Amino acid sequence: MKDVLLSLASDFLSAIIFLIIYLTTGNIIAATVVAVAVAVAQVVYSRLKGKPLGFMTYASLALVIVLGAATVLTHDPKFVLVKPSIAHFAIGAIMLKRGWMLRYVPPIVAETIPEYVTFAGYAWAVLMFALGGGTIATALSGNLKLWAIYVSVVLVAAKVVAFAVQYVAFRLLVTGRLRVARAAAGT
Repeated sequence: MKDVLLSLASDFLSAIIFLIIYLTTGNIIAATVVAVAVAVAQVVYSRLKGKPLGFMTYASLALVIVLGAATVLTHDPKFVLVKPSIAHFAIGAIMLKRGWMLRYVPPIVAETIPEYVTFAGYAWAVLMFALGGGTIATALSGNLKLWAIYVSVVLVAAKVVAFAVQYVAFRLLVTGRLRVARAAAGT
């Protein structure tokens, strides 16, 4: 759990820094420049430590730089604010692959209810697209506090609730299937 939280904090560090600076100073240029510098520094630090960095890390850095530059040139924070939606759309697209979730569930779930796992994978894709759309909508509203609440509370809460619902549903479905199989074997 500690590793997951550290990873999340690292992933959102530049966005957190951006929000803190912008909300305290109101200076979009300073907030954006510092956020881009933090993102670049994170990648440089990881490379110096010898950590392997994947395509998504470099793609994310490129997005931060491009959207940060657009924000600085236009003095409009909306460019930086839509960045999380791009990640959600990319993840949602990956989740459209049939059966992607099967390798992430316990073997008993994959073997007992594979059709429900596949359906859940598509449901997660829909959730990612919806959350990405919500991120764009809140960014375009121009209300930075609303965006901050959406990104820090709604995005996280939606995923936690979805995971909890999925867990309960899978548990009930697996238990039910196993009970029916045992009853059929006993007859």
